[in-house]
Amino acid sequence: MGYVTTRDGEEIFYKDWGQGRPVVFSHGWPLNADAWDDQMKFVAENGYRAIAHDRRGHGRSSQPFNGYDFDTFADDLNDLINHLDLRDVTLVAHSMGGGELARYIGRHGTGRVAQAVLLSAIPPLMLQGPNNPEGVPAQVFEDIKSGILRERSQYWKDASEGFFSANRPGNKVTQGNRDAFWFMAMHESIQAGVRCVDAFARTDFTEDLRKFDVPTLVVHGDDDQIVPIDATGRKAAQFIPDATLKVYEGGSHGIALVPGDKEKFNRDLLDFLKR
Repeated sequence: MGYVTTRDGEEIFYKDWGQGRPVVFSHGWPLNADAWDDQMKFVAENGYRAIAHDRRGHGRSSQPFNGYDFDTFADDLNDLINHLDLRDVTLVAHSMGGGELARYIGRHGTGRVAQAVLLSAIPPLMLQGPNNPEGVPAQVFEDIKSGILRERSQYWKDASEGFFSANRPGNKVTQGNRDAFWFMAMHESIQAGVRCVDAFARTDFTEDLRKFDVPTLVVHGDDDQIVPIDATGRKAAQFIPDATLKVYEGGSHGIALVPGDKEKFNRDLLDFLKR
């Protein structure tokens, strides 16, 4: 574990486990690197070097008041990759982290990247509009911000239900999953929480996706209640030239954490790494 100082003086926390070809994980909102522990342990035990960082404003990283936009997040990721001098990297990103991954490739290219994995990720665009009728209505994002500002602890407890599709019959979500979500969310600053909503709601990653020139795995649950697959995963797989789409039937937004789905994702991830 360590910290990298960004070009603007912020401190980004990261974990670094194992040896071998590097796999860099970018977490979703409002989580942190701990959300990837199962996958990090799994790939490290299978001969890879697993690295995950806390995005600024989240977890153990700096919590500045400004800088919550995808250009900044992508440049933070670039600072981390350069600091560790990583090459032949597989980038793996969940949810909002998918925007960070996409913008990283859009701004910094794939000179150090061998593969990409988008899990329940937000690209190309979340916000509903004339050209994106499958997207999420603007009022939903305003309600999220209002919930955080009103009483964020209870908001995160309530939000964990839809995140894991705990409201579906026969779901395999544990109370531990929901408690861990709340715990990580409470380590995100309230400023980051609100500002990130605007960033992931309104940022269009279409042109970033067109710049992908590495094999890409897109994994998405068809019961994702947070990032709807028809607005994101299915479209992203069409924009990316060399993309493979895997749809998890009944899969929630929290695929990498829920028993059953996380083991399936781990196997799919390892198969992709071995290509």
